[in-house]
Amino acid sequence: MLGVIVGVLGVGMLVYLIPGAGTTTESAADIVAQVGDAPITVTDVRTELGKIEQGGQIPQALEPLYAQQVLRQLVFEKELELEAQNLGIGVTDQERADRIRQMIPTAFEGDSFIGMDRYTTEVQQRTNMSVPEFENMVTQGLVEGKFRQLVTDGISVTPAEVEQEFRRRNEKVKISYIVVKPDDLEAKIEASDADLAAYFEKNKARYTVPERRVVRYAFLNFAQLRARQNVSEDEIRAAYNDHLDRYKLEDRAHVAHILFKTVGKTDAEVEEIRKKAEDVLKKAKSGANFGDLAKMYSDDTTKDKGGDLDWIVRGQTVPEFEKVAFSLPKGAISDLVKTQYGFHIIKVIDRQTARTQTLDEVRSSILEGLQQDKAQQVAEDMSAKIADDIRRSGRLPIDDLGKKYDLTVEDTQPLEAGQPILQVGNAPEIPETISRLRTGDLSAPIRTDLGYVVLSVKQIEPAHPGTLAEVRDRVLTDYRHEKAVELAKSRADELSRRLKGGEDPEKVAKSLGLEAKTSDLFARTGNVADIGGAAQLPDVFTLPVGQASGPVFLGTNWVVYRVLDHEQPNPDDLAKQRQDITQQLLDQRRELAFEAFRTALEQRIQQEGKLRYYEDNIKRLTNAS
Repeated sequence: MLGVIVGVLGVGMLVYLIPGAGTTTESAADIVAQVGDAPITVTDVRTELGKIEQGGQIPQALEPLYAQQVLRQLVFEKELELEAQNLGIGVTDQERADRIRQMIPTAFEGDSFIGMDRYTTEVQQRTNMSVPEFENMVTQGLVEGKFRQLVTDGISVTPAEVEQEFRRRNEKVKISYIVVKPDDLEAKIEASDADLAAYFEKNKARYTVPERRVVRYAFLNFAQLRARQNVSEDEIRAAYNDHLDRYKLEDRAHVAHILFKTVGKTDAEVEEIRKKAEDVLKKAKSGANFGDLAKMYSDDTTKDKGGDLDWIVRGQTVPEFEKVAFSLPKGAISDLVKTQYGFHIIKVIDRQTARTQTLDEVRSSILEGLQQDKAQQVAEDMSAKIADDIRRSGRLPIDDLGKKYDLTVEDTQPLEAGQPILQVGNAPEIPETISRLRTGDLSAPIRTDLGYVVLSVKQIEPAHPGTLAEVRDRVLTDYRHEKAVELAKSRADELSRRLKGGEDPEKVAKSLGLEAKTSDLFARTGNVADIGGAAQLPDVFTLPVGQASGPVFLGTNWVVYRVLDHEQPNPDDLAKQRQDITQQLLDQRRELAFEAFRTALEQRIQQEGKLRYYEDNIKRLTNAS
């Protein structure tokens, strides 16, 4: 039965998805489909898309797909209405009221309706729909429910099918496996000049050299400009006095600690942890290296740094920790300190009391900041003058510009589209500017993270078929990759042959420079390291224990395995899972059956000439979505 359903589904999908099937280019301005006398418009589809977007923005790339899905659902609703009319299936007022009571219980007080005004408010608040929209949705849901009941009432699951599914879900296997990765073999591929020449001749059409441009640029470097700025002592002192608050230091302590976590532990476990902490404390106070003790015993993420927390200030840590850290002298080690995290042993590496840094301490940073400010202003002024010169002079030679403003003028290597000029820093507009400049034109100054740059295209090399010399690196990469793929397949074939011959996986793998691994027990829904989901190994649950597989291609890599164990499910667990498995199988079959009904209904209505798609309007809808 399932095979028939799947077959019908497949045919239905083909009919629906093949361009032109059941469509017409004759269309009214806004109609995308028509079922019987009922049109479905672009506005209808966009309204439904708007409701979907209320729950989250639809990614732009997926908008056409969403539009198609919405259209298909709207068509199906109209098809059900048409079929319901043909079969005399309807929805009574009582059925509609009962469903509304389930969905919006507050629409009734006891058996009494709350009134239209309050009902309208409740519907809008709960569903963000108008009352007609909401009640139409309720009616459509009830109609679909009746059809689902008609289609799926006769579907059942036998006890044997439940037991079979129980075994399928719960049986587990364990394997020894060897993964062969072409990427790991590429470095072993030797390539002579003759090999590359032959490969290039065979695949010459692949190797087109794209258009490349040689750019001559004039660069105003912020770092060089900053170094040339003179700052007087008076300016430094004034900056210091104007910003004294910047140079005030709080009390701070440079500390390390060893943490023994007690979070989530029982009282008995906490007492054991305290004893362990006391033993470590004795070692620390007896002169053992504190950093080594932290690496060995600490439960904190700082253990790899010897427990070093760096400098802390007041208010940065929990009160118990802070009190000890700011009371111990430099070099001292605390007793055990209990906090919400556990027991700490604290060592004060250094201490600094609150004070204002002297001018001498901060002189270099003030100097650098003032130079930076001056350089920025000079650079902006120069950039404006350069831009004005370029506007007034038209095609001013870039070398003349460089001499006038003492800029660095150099050529790039030939650049492909989008390739940056690393020497001048980053700016998003540089690649786009290079692509639109004509030879000899100058760009306006472009600000980068390193300075200002003016660009000029010196030479354009048109796209052309590459010579081996031009594309040698690409040819070598491709050659090695293809040969590595061939070698990986060859190794996988050899592994399979030798494992099937009874050889030990570890020895075989080692002889080929590979590694044999052993999995844990895994079910059909499980995963295996370096392989992925168990579904990648289609025969693993049917091979007898001790038997090896053939080579299995994983999309990039190859794997060969031997089944070490096949664990059958515990029959006692069937009773616990029977109800869930039965319901899940029923749900799956019912959904398949209803989808088959849906597809068959659309095909029949289409054949009767009662369903039309307006292809031109659908294209406009999906392109504009």
